[in-house]
Amino acid sequence: MRLSLTELQQRLEAAFEAQQVHVERAYGELTMTVPVEYWLEVARGLRDREELAFEQLIDLCGVDYLGYGEAEWAVEDVTSEGFSRAVEGEAVGRFDWAHRPEADVDQRFAVVAHLTSIQHNVRLRIRTFAQPNGLPLVPSLVGIWNSANWFEREAFDLYGIAFEGHPDLRRILTDYGFVGHPMRKDFPLIGNVEVRYDEALGRVVYQPVSIEPRVGVAKTVREDSRYLRPAQESKHG
Repeated sequence: MRLSLTELQQRLEAAFEAQQVHVERAYGELTMTVPVEYWLEVARGLRDREELAFEQLIDLCGVDYLGYGEAEWAVEDVTSEGFSRAVEGEAVGRFDWAHRPEADVDQRFAVVAHLTSIQHNVRLRIRTFAQPNGLPLVPSLVGIWNSANWFEREAFDLYGIAFEGHPDLRRILTDYGFVGHPMRKDFPLIGNVEVRYDEALGRVVYQPVSIEPRVGVAKTVREDSRYLRPAQESKHG
């Protein structure tokens, strides 16, 4: 029998009140934010407590909240001849990499894991933020759910989040000589170096990138005034 989200939320808040967790319900899902100092304690409780019994970790990823909530699409105003839709060019990533600004975000890097309880037929998302200063560091969940192993390596590779206690923390997707972490919001869109085969040397060489950057802006679904004016005009037409 499936455990209801309301009952699960009550159980979570009761079980981890001392650990100062925050449980939020949105879009038919529960997200529990855990202070990083209680990350392992809460994770172990989620697995071992009979009323929770989250036996499986099915996914884990890193998140970079630099520039979170900022948008580049200007869609709020329209004119009688058409509509205004443009890119403002102010979001993260649009700067000269040689003179990039310093990132100053209190809670920038997060680790998010998705858990499944087969016994109660329910899922849960848990999240923690790395300490704001210095190297982003979060305790490893491998000792609790072994399936976290390669997921944590991926988050380390792409975001530079270090997992304390991981048995084999090394890159998993990028090359050994890769510079930086490509999923960070302030990573240059053209990268730092490029790789080519040098026939004269008979080996692969690294060199500065030679391509020109081209910024692409993904379309985001949001309230768009393009559709408001025609609706208003049709009422008075």
